[in-house]
Amino acid sequence: MTIISIIRDDITTVEADAIVNAANETLLGGGGVDGAIHRAAGPKLLEACRALGGCRTGDAKITPGFDLPARHVIHTVGPVWRGGAEGEPDLLASAYRRSLEVAAENALRSVVFPAISTGVHGYPKRAAAEIAVATVAAHLDDNADAFDRIIFCAFDDGNFENLFVLLNERES
Repeated sequence: MTIISIIRDDITTVEADAIVNAANETLLGGGGVDGAIHRAAGPKLLEACRALGGCRTGDAKITPGFDLPARHVIHTVGPVWRGGAEGEPDLLASAYRRSLEVAAENALRSVVFPAISTGVHGYPKRAAAEIAVATVAAHLDDNADAFDRIIFCAFDDGNFENLFVLLNERES
């Protein structure tokens, strides 16, 4: 059985098989969690990302973690919020699902997620949390033994509170 939990922390300090990077399509670093992960992992991460040739929105790719406590980084691209009528919910769900698929393909047992698309991409935090929890839960329903631990890592109070409430509702 997979343990699902939430922490309020800096994802670059969390020890796990993989952390998920909320990246942009170039995978070459940026602001928010993406920039923090690139800085913490060191310059070899940028070299590894260059070799991947970018990533489409909703997809995911993997690199080593280099100087991070996590062994790997799964880079996924979440959608920019444009009001919700341009496929954003499906693309966000795909970013979570593809990250889990990439982790499973690489036999990774513990995965840490940030709140994908809720920073500069502007996705509403509550709606994004609902998609994150529902997508991860559905994936685990179909792949019960794939993971030991899934952690949602919130950097701010708003994302933490939304995820906390939704995870507690699922357990009730």
